[in-house]
Amino acid sequence: MPRVVIADDESIIRLDLKEILESAGYDVIGEAARGDDAEQLIRDLLPDLALLDVKMPGLDGIEVARLVQPLPVTVVLLTAFSQRDLIESARDAGVSAYLVKPFRSAELLPKLAAILNQAEPTEDSHVEVKVMDDKIEAREMVQRAKAVIMAKLEMDEPEAFDLIQRSAMKSRRRMGEVAADVLHHGVEVLEQN
Repeated sequence: MPRVVIADDESIIRLDLKEILESAGYDVIGEAARGDDAEQLIRDLLPDLALLDVKMPGLDGIEVARLVQPLPVTVVLLTAFSQRDLIESARDAGVSAYLVKPFRSAELLPKLAAILNQAEPTEDSHVEVKVMDDKIEAREMVQRAKAVIMAKLEMDEPEAFDLIQRSAMKSRRRMGEVAADVLHHGVEVLEQN
């Protein structure tokens, strides 16, 4: 269950995000309305994921990302903007991805799952290549498992992805492992989790 800190100066956005994340099994361990408070929360709580608004009082989301970059936390920016200079600044600050507001849970949750699956640190380049190969293989398995689920359970693609994701969270396994089970044993394995 990923542990999350949310930082946005708009309380309604924090509330919506918290509700979406907690309903999907994420553990929201901290919230902040200011960038400087968000930085402190991230340092104190060491979440797996930090969702940071770009524009906040105190520090902006990019500056917070830059300050917490040495920590093992995946930082995702929340923004109403999609400017090229913002994207480059965010990348330089160690931001893993950015999501453009407004967002819906059907889009947000698969994106966050993909971002978190990409965020595993490695120690040397040989291991990194193996991890990348494993991730590509896992993604392909998830794609094939989604097709099986869509056909057998008459679901659309987001629903099939959501079912794999929920099964993975519930069984505390990776999505690739759940997808492999679906491909080898059928959709029945999803109902057992």
